[in-house]
Amino acid sequence: MTKVKDLTPQSKQVNVLAKVVGFSEEREITSRFGEARKLVEATVGDETGTVLLTLWNEQIGQVQKDETVLIDNGFVSLVRGHIRLNVGKYGTLSKSETPIETVNTSLDVSAVEYEREPRYRSGGYGGREGRS
Repeated sequence: MTKVKDLTPQSKQVNVLAKVVGFSEEREITSRFGEARKLVEATVGDETGTVLLTLWNEQIGQVQKDETVLIDNGFVSLVRGHIRLNVGKYGTLSKSETPIETVNTSLDVSAVEYEREPRYRSGGYGGREGRS
């Protein structure tokens, strides 16, 4: 089990047990393929800290405030430099019978801003460098 405070931008295939503390407003996002999807960010946490969990479409409403959830085989992504926990298509989100009594709300892992890796590095493939 990965603790919330141990999540990093490189975290892949993580199993996180966390309590749902709250939800953002539902919004609609249009993907780059033109598809409209519903999005809610749930604040979830354990005794080590909190993180934003991204819920899409059918995941919205599967969990309620104060429930403990297990994210199995989840991953971390960066949204504008901030950590988001994701279930993804290979992961699962389920309610857990293991209660989490206290959540450390003083450490918000999603509040930390990370330097984003540049998408394109100069001198790479497809550029005009080095041609004569």
